[in-house]
Amino acid sequence: MEGDAETRVLLSNENHEEAPPLPRSMVVSLYLGYFLARWGARTWEFSVALYMIYLWPNSLFLTAMYGAVESGSTAIFGPVVGQMIDGMSYVKVLRIWLVTQNLSFIVAGGSIVALLLVPDLKSHNFHLFATLIVLTNLSGALGVLSTLAGTILVERDWVVVMSDGHPPEVLTNMNAVIRSIDLSSKLMSPVITGMIVSFVSLEASAITFAAWATVTVWIEYWLFNAVYKGVPAIVQSDERRRLRMSQPQREKTDITSPLLQKTGEDGTRSKRSGNMRIFEKISESSFIGAWRNYLGQEIVLPGIALALLFFTVLSYGTLMTATLEWQGIPTYIIGLGRGVSASIGLAATVVYPIVQSRLSPLRTGLWSFWIQWICLLLCVGSIWAAKQATQSYMLMAGVATSRLGLWMFDLAVIQQMQDLVPEPDRCVVGGVQNSLQAALDLMANLLGIIVSDPQDFWILVLFSFGTTSLAGVLYTVHLYRIRKHIFHLDKLPMLNNRFGS
Repeated sequence: MEGDAETRVLLSNENHEEAPPLPRSMVVSLYLGYFLARWGARTWEFSVALYMIYLWPNSLFLTAMYGAVESGSTAIFGPVVGQMIDGMSYVKVLRIWLVTQNLSFIVAGGSIVALLLVPDLKSHNFHLFATLIVLTNLSGALGVLSTLAGTILVERDWVVVMSDGHPPEVLTNMNAVIRSIDLSSKLMSPVITGMIVSFVSLEASAITFAAWATVTVWIEYWLFNAVYKGVPAIVQSDERRRLRMSQPQREKTDITSPLLQKTGEDGTRSKRSGNMRIFEKISESSFIGAWRNYLGQEIVLPGIALALLFFTVLSYGTLMTATLEWQGIPTYIIGLGRGVSASIGLAATVVYPIVQSRLSPLRTGLWSFWIQWICLLLCVGSIWAAKQATQSYMLMAGVATSRLGLWMFDLAVIQQMQDLVPEPDRCVVGGVQNSLQAALDLMANLLGIIVSDPQDFWILVLFSFGTTSLAGVLYTVHLYRIRKHIFHLDKLPMLNNRFGS
């Protein structure tokens, strides 16, 4: 089965005429625009946990509530976002993505500034306090949804289109660079934010964030628009999208007209029940259609395994960041720890192309996953550490070292999706994948609401390790189903000599 998939990829590459070299200036513009967009998103991702734990000390409630709203909106609307992207021109997607993302972050940053400038607002005017919290949650969630649109457009579509017709390593290297840009933002933005918070103030960090979103939206649009106009393959792909959008409409019109006539004639004879109509409308909805498309893909098990890794607190997300802050770890240390974690993740973008060229995306995913799992054992061990400071640093070390395997696994699964998902389905499948990831992230945040006492964080650690283990089992089953074996025992020298003698 994997051989068939690899054959299809090779035939697909052979059937395309060799594409002209990619203009270096366009590739640089793509990377720079993506960096600016990801910096803003990663800064908000880190900062919001600090804001929420400050506004409601000694509880993870506000932090987990924000995470639940953000993840829930992505889980519900993720497939719809994917289908919307697939039904729009690239230029329209760019405008909606960049304007909505940055405007939402400006509103969220402004709300946070208002909350921080009046520290006792919760006790004096709780209704205004709650209104600003709701506004922060909704605008932040909208910003993340629009960020999802940009992620799907760049990572799942443009990178594949730009590398089409080139040797396979071009796509592998572009994936690695895109991921390294994201991880560089994850590395540096928390360090800088942590420095501003520690040595200036929380208010200054929120104002800086809002100002960044205001300025960069114009630069990002200029850069991405230049890429669109400067790469013929993207323009041609956009034309194919427009053609696909027009065809279903014409077919629907041709089919519906006679049906309407027949319904008019036989309307009194055949009337279906209201429940049946509701069921049909639901089954024909874009949400259900997107999920049906996703579940029919060959890469569904790797996709589910990757999504399960989002049901975790074992990352420098909002819950772990807020817990470390509660445990007394200085903000700049948390920022540095997140930076070290991202640095190790950056190493994965260098190691992955080397390993993948010697194995395959499928087998690289297997080895990288279980490397990650072994590193996370240190987080489980931190539960039984005697001192709280030791627990915190063991937790941070386990999470940081596991990022090498995690991001290699992420790259392996993404490349399998790029290779095996047909072009018309890429945006839809990408939307559902992000929706599934957000749904499991939502479950982690809901668990954080239930277990909101930071002293009980160990319960969340065990849950997270359990879902990670389940993800590993699913991916291993997928590999065995395709390869009919897990290890190449005959390629291990010691075993080969033993069985050969």
